[in-house]
Amino acid sequence: MRRALALIPAAPLLMAQAKPVLVPDVSQRSIEIAYSFTGAELLLFGAILYPGGRVPTERDADIVVVVRGPAQPILVREKQKIAGIWVNAARVRYLTAPSYYAIASSKPIDQLLDDRSRAIYEIGLDSLQLSPTNTDAGGNDARFARGLVDLRLRSRLYSQAPGAVEITDGVLYRARLAIPARVPVGRFTAETFLIRNGRVLAAAVRDIDIRKSGFERFVARAAERHSFTYGLAAVALSIVLGWAAGWVARRV
Repeated sequence: MRRALALIPAAPLLMAQAKPVLVPDVSQRSIEIAYSFTGAELLLFGAILYPGGRVPTERDADIVVVVRGPAQPILVREKQKIAGIWVNAARVRYLTAPSYYAIASSKPIDQLLDDRSRAIYEIGLDSLQLSPTNTDAGGNDARFARGLVDLRLRSRLYSQAPGAVEITDGVLYRARLAIPARVPVGRFTAETFLIRNGRVLAAAVRDIDIRKSGFERFVARAAERHSFTYGLAAVALSIVLGWAAGWVARRV
């Protein structure tokens, strides 16, 4: 009896060990952006470790990878044509819109998870929690959210690639995601989800640092740490360049 009772507290631990474990990694933990940066390709790969070291006879789980950039506030404005002139109309401000969001999956997202699960884990472009505030859009927040996603899809800052995750022998997986030239800097996260029968069985995260290098890094740090001096230097440089351009124009 004592042995049986002693096993009771360990039951949750034993159940947890019975679940698969993800071992993810990324090809680059740090990406340097210089003046010649034209984009990069990020490889996300890893393995699924099953309890007892068993190897599935067939693929019984799916993988979703999500690379997310730092959250940032953004203001979305809607333009309307009035008397032949385009003017700003309604607007919505979002507090926590991802600056970059790319998702790849072994199957289409709507075949893997229901709406509730996608919203909980923010899996999919239609499940982003954007937190609108100061809205005067007349209750059309969803329309503005779609507009924001569409704008960032066109700028390649958002992307969705169903079927882009390859799973080998039910154990190894890999996916490739494009990092555009206009990517913002900061701490990114690469999240991997293991999904089976509409449930997230395991999740793991790796960090990615994207930062400027060389002269661009010097300018960015100067603007951030010494904003007043940087502003004065920018104004002075503009005046000097304007005077020099005028002097050259008078001599030609």
